[in-house]
Order: sequence, then C-alpha cells, then structure tokens
Amino acid sequence: MHGSRFGERDRLSAATASVRMPRLTSSGVQDEREVAEECPVALVYDGTTVAVLMATPADLADLALGFSLTEGIIQDVGEIDELLVVPGPDGVELRMWLRPNAGRQLKERRRHLVGPTGCGLCGIESLREANRIIRPAKRQLSLTAEQISRSIEMLTAAQSLGRATRATHAAGFFQPESSNMIVREDVGRHNALDKLAGALATRGLSGRTGAVVLTSRMSVEMVQKAAAIGAGIIVAISAPTGLAIRTAEAGGITLAGIARGREFEVFCGPAGIKL
Repeated sequence: MHGSRFGERDRLSAATASVRMPRLTSSGVQDEREVAEECPVALVYDGTTVAVLMATPADLADLALGFSLTEGIIQDVGEIDELLVVPGPDGVELRMWLRPNAGRQLKERRRHLVGPTGCGLCGIESLREANRIIRPAKRQLSLTAEQISRSIEMLTAAQSLGRATRATHAAGFFQPESSNMIVREDVGRHNALDKLAGALATRGLSGRTGAVVLTSRMSVEMVQKAAAIGAGIIVAISAPTGLAIRTAEAGGITLAGIARGREFEVFCGPAGIKL
C-alpha cells in the first residue's frame, strides 16, 4: 500500500470491540457483563460500496485487506493505493482507493455482497460464483498430532475477546517453529478469517508456511478464503461440510476437524498430517 493513513483511526475504533451491559442473573443479581460489540462495516472501493458486513469494530484495516484478498478484488496489497478507516454515526466505512489496473478489474466484475453476520454468500450474482474453484495448494509442511493439539491450545489461549464475551469466533495462523500465533477475533467467522488474511498480508507471510486454525465449522467459503491466502492445511474444532471437503480435496488442501486435545479427524489431504 502507498500513502496509507489508517493507523490512528483504526486504533480508535478498536476500543469498541466490547462493551459492558447490564444483566440480571438467574439468582436475581443485577450487575454488568462484557459483551462483544458489532456494527455495520462498509467496504468502499474508489467511492463505491461493494459490501456491508456486520463485524466487531477492531482490526478493521486487517479486515479491509483480508476481504479484498480473499474475495479476489485484489491479488496483492500493493494494489490498494490508500486505505482509511472512517467511523461514523451509523457504522464504519473502510475506504480504499485502488491502483488503476485493480480498479478497472473491479468495475468489470463488480459484485454486491450485502448480508448479515456470518453470511459469506449473500448477494453474489450466480451459482457458479458460490462454487468457485480454488487454486491448488502448495503446502510446505505436514503437522503431527502433537502439533495439531498445540495449535488448538495456542488459539484458545489467545482468544482474549472470546474469553471476556463468550460471543466471538477466532482464526489463527499456526507455524510449528513459532511460539507465537497470529490471531484475529470477530463476531463473524468469515470476518475473523479475513482479518487474519489481512494480518498475514501486512507481515508478508504466505499461508503455505503454516496452518489456518479455526474455532468454527469449515464451510466451503472458509475453505475458499483460506485457499486464497495459500493455506494448505486447515484445522478446526468443528466439522466441515460435504461441499467444503470436496472443494478442499480438489485443491489439495488438508482438512483436520473436530480437533479436541490429541483427538481429531482428517477429512481430506492426509499427506498434510503425520499419523
């Protein structure tokens, strides 16, 4: 990105990731509870709104970059000339200005993706788009059972917003040789993965160097988004759908689901797991 000016405004918006609200417990006690916040977030390219999401207002620059990458609006973050995170009375606008070639391509294939939290397919223009073919994965590693278990432990430990609110999903990037995990959280599972994609892009990390780890089920759009960042292994605490398995198998992606402790199930791509 060139001339980016999003840092200060994004830090301001991150303060509203959760709020304290009054509650009444089953024992009759009145107090407060920390709950996850959500608000409309508009993704605006060259002055035109392309999508409106319900999202947790934190790490919004990552969301803008990740959504742009996983939805194929850009192929590289350098195609975004400028990005502004602009809070307003009705929500937040993520205003992006594309470099000329990317802008022309967007106008040629513009899609409207307006939908509620957790919906990754609302508003697309054809069934073919919903079943888009993913690029073949170029996996650079295989994981042991111990490493899969550790990846879930690390993701759980990093979910500060999730622990406080019990209302958010998380997506993390596990690299076996690293003691740290990049994690992003959001009320929407797609948003969490998009935020992770943006965080990896800003660090220059390829998804093929690690595994994407999810707290949610592996639906087909989660596979498609993980594939867009080059991930060859997806690990989740829940199960995949049938279409997600077929899509991942066609792209050479390893899916390991229902990961609890050292127990998990491999649904496709067994070469990515050392049993």
